[in-house]
This record gives sequence, structure tokens and C-alpha cells, in this order.
Amino acid sequence: MIGRNGSEDSIDVVVFIDNATGGAFASKLLGRFVLKDREFKFKAIAFGRIGGHNVSLRLSKKTIGEISKMSFDPDKVQLAVQRKIIEGDVILPENLKHPG
Repeated sequence: MIGRNGSEDSIDVVVFIDNATGGAFASKLLGRFVLKDREFKFKAIAFGRIGGHNVSLRLSKKTIGEISKMSFDPDKVQLAVQRKIIEGDVILPENLKHPG
């Protein structure tokens, strides 16, 4: 859950990238993450590709509401997912081709 310092570092989330398209500098990502045995979908743009420098992550209002009902801070969950994408700590399907 949330660590003593309230950071997103200790949120146990597993991130899957299901599809990535784009060019040399940015990729559109479709994926999902698992939080407490619940799966949630997301869309994102990774600047600098997977493992890149910045990620713009979008969650639906429904997903944000469900995360809140689970007693998690949606902003901290989003940051945890973004961090995993930026650091390349994601699970990719074998057939996913890196764009670019």
C-alpha cells in the first residue's frame, strides 16, 4: 500500500503494456495494471519511448473512482504506474515490436 512517507514507491502494482505504436521520440501505449488483484486499463504517451523520460497517463473517471473505493489515492497510483513505465519495469507481450 502506501509507505510511511506516503510515496507511490510502495504501491504494489504490476504494469502490462499490450500495444505500443509511434515513432522515434514518442509512443502511444495501451496497457493495464493490476492493483490488489484488480485489473485496470490505461492509455498513455511515453516520450522517449518505453523506458523514456516522461509519461502522460490517462485513466477513465470510472477507474479513478474504483481506485478511490479501494482506499488508494488515485494520483499516487498514477504516479506509481508512470514510474514503472519510465523505468521500463513493465511486462511486454512477446510479439510486441518496439516502435521506431
